[in-house]
Amino acid sequence: MDTPSPGQLLDFRGKIVVVTGAGSGIGAGIANRFAEAGAGVVVNYRSNENGARDVVRAIQSRGGRALAVQADVSQSLSAAALVDAALTGFGALDVLINNAGTYPLSPLVEVSEIEWDQVIASNLRSVHLCTQAAARAMIAQRRPGAIVNIASIEAENPAPGHSHYSAAKAAVVMYTRSAAQELGQQGIRVNCVSPGLIRREGLERDWPEGVNAYLAAVPLGRLGYPHDVADACLFLASPAARWITGANLLVDGGVLTNRAY
Repeated sequence: MDTPSPGQLLDFRGKIVVVTGAGSGIGAGIANRFAEAGAGVVVNYRSNENGARDVVRAIQSRGGRALAVQADVSQSLSAAALVDAALTGFGALDVLINNAGTYPLSPLVEVSEIEWDQVIASNLRSVHLCTQAAARAMIAQRRPGAIVNIASIEAENPAPGHSHYSAAKAAVVMYTRSAAQELGQQGIRVNCVSPGLIRREGLERDWPEGVNAYLAAVPLGRLGYPHDVADACLFLASPAARWITGANLLVDGGVLTNRAY
C-alpha cells in the first residue's frame, strides 16, 4: 500500500466529518479543528442552536464548509436523519465523531430509573445509533471510514455521583472494541478517546475543589482544553492511525498514572 507523506497525514481536504453534540465545549472544539484541517463539517446539536450556528459561522468565516443539523441522536430516526443530512449536504461521509452526552451528578442511592435511562441513552445508545447509521452509509458508498467515540477517564476511574455516567462510558469503550472487530472488514476503523478534566468557562468558579484536586494530581500540570481532545480525534481519524482500531486513547495529562496506594 502507498504510505502518505507526513504532510498528507492530517490533511482532511475533501473529507466530510459529522460531530455530534458540537454546539459547545469539546464538540465545538472538534468541529473547528477538523474544519481547520480542511474537512467539511456537520455540526450536530440537540437544543443549542445558537451555539451550533456560531460554530458554523466561525468555520465559514475562515473559508471552511460547515452545516448545522438538529438531531436528538439518542433516537434512531434522528440519528439516521443526521447521517442523511451529511449525505445530502456534502455528498459523502468519511468520519463520525460520537461526542454527544450528558454529565449529571446524582448519588447512587438517589438515581431514578428515568435519570438512569436518560444518561444511558445520551452517552451510550447515541453512540450505537450513530455508529450504525454511519457504518451503513460508509459501506454503501464503498469508501473507507473512521469513527471516534468520546468516552471518559471515568470509564476506568469512577467518580462519586457518577455511577450512571461511568457505567455508560465504560460501555462505550467496550462497544468501540466490538465495533472495530465487526466493521474492520468493511474498511471502517473505530477508536475511542477518553478525556480527563477539560476546561470550560466558569469551571474554576463552579467546581474549585475538583479543579484544585486535578491540578495537584496531573503530571503535566494543567487542565485539558477542547483542542487537546480534538487533536487526538484528528490523529485517530487520519491516515496516521491507519493500522489502529479498537484503541482507547487517554487524553488526561497523565492523571491516571497516579498510584492507587
